[in-house]
Amino acid sequence: MPKENPIVVFKDVKKVYRGGNIAVEHINLTINKGDFVCFIGRSGSGKTTAMRMINRMLEPSGGTILYNGEDIHKTDAVKLRRRIGYVIQNIGLMPHMTIYENITLVPKLLKWPEEKRRKKAKELIKLVELPEDFLDRYPSELSGGQQQRVGVIRALAADQDLILMDEPFGALDPITRESLQELVKHLQEKLGKTVVFVTHDMDEALKLATQIVVMDSGHIIQNASPSEILQHPANDFVEDLIGEDRLMQARADVTTVSQIMLKNPVSITPGRSLSEAVRLMRQRRVDTLLVTDDDDYLKGYIDIETLNTSYRHATSVSDILNTKIFYVVDDTLLRDTVDRILKRGLKYVPVVDKNGKLRGIVTRAAIVDMVYDTIWGDSDDGGESGSEKNENTSRSGAASNAREV
Repeated sequence: MPKENPIVVFKDVKKVYRGGNIAVEHINLTINKGDFVCFIGRSGSGKTTAMRMINRMLEPSGGTILYNGEDIHKTDAVKLRRRIGYVIQNIGLMPHMTIYENITLVPKLLKWPEEKRRKKAKELIKLVELPEDFLDRYPSELSGGQQQRVGVIRALAADQDLILMDEPFGALDPITRESLQELVKHLQEKLGKTVVFVTHDMDEALKLATQIVVMDSGHIIQNASPSEILQHPANDFVEDLIGEDRLMQARADVTTVSQIMLKNPVSITPGRSLSEAVRLMRQRRVDTLLVTDDDDYLKGYIDIETLNTSYRHATSVSDILNTKIFYVVDDTLLRDTVDRILKRGLKYVPVVDKNGKLRGIVTRAAIVDMVYDTIWGDSDDGGESGSEKNENTSRSGAASNAREV
């Protein structure tokens, strides 16, 4: 979604409660139109305080907050709130009002005509796949998930550009929660709304956000896209918040084959004799040779089994060349390569560039090393050095039985 002018800007904002308790300070943040921004942090980090200052549910103690370029302190607080949608955790539907009255509460305050309010309510109830006759029911007649859907569309009823959501799904069961997450993301993208969302759930933030703001002790620790957060956590606190499993998955998501492949694989050209092939296999202690032409384009492979059965009547590598070979391109994501190796039971896979030239091989050992490094990091306890590990990996990888290629 293209970026436009900022919809919300924090300029050195702070909030100090009575007794000198600092909730947030030095908050500098820009939220662009169409963004889905998640504030995340542990309890007491200041995430909810920061969000509630946007619509003046809480008044900043210092600094400036701009909404659509205007200082919110120069706008009547009630009028400001009517311009900004708001969804809270306990839904906040008025129990004595029908669903229709709940949805159109703000439009009514804005003096929309009845016909326009009715049309908007029907449009929104359809958008969240609830029957139109639900408009005449009361909140107590709906399930918790259905009430939450009504709470979401109520925030959209007055066509506000900005929606604030304060841990709206925290009290829901996992299935309902996932369904509503998908709904909110779909509506946000479909309608082009800007959403500021408070959560303590990193999975929820990673799923929904275009921008994640990590907070701790009233300060912004990191403000970045989900992929940037995963790939480059700002410090140990952010890493702990993300968790080891997500970091490991993230590394697999962004690592390419070329980053872990072994270079200079054992290969031979089609015109070489079988005796030369046997000699090369013996020297390099491998049971398979990749076959390339003189320009390094991958053509196939030969293995010791075929050599043994064909040695008496064949003369050159081309006579026994197996061209049915599975390979991956060097810029392929590792996660895709892992899946392919596991499904085919392969010991290693040749790696080529986009033109088909052999560049290396990716082995099971290299993948395991990547997983080890992600979980435990580099060893400092006197174990193998990086060069020793790579050398051992190279030997085991090159010696792998590739007859299954």
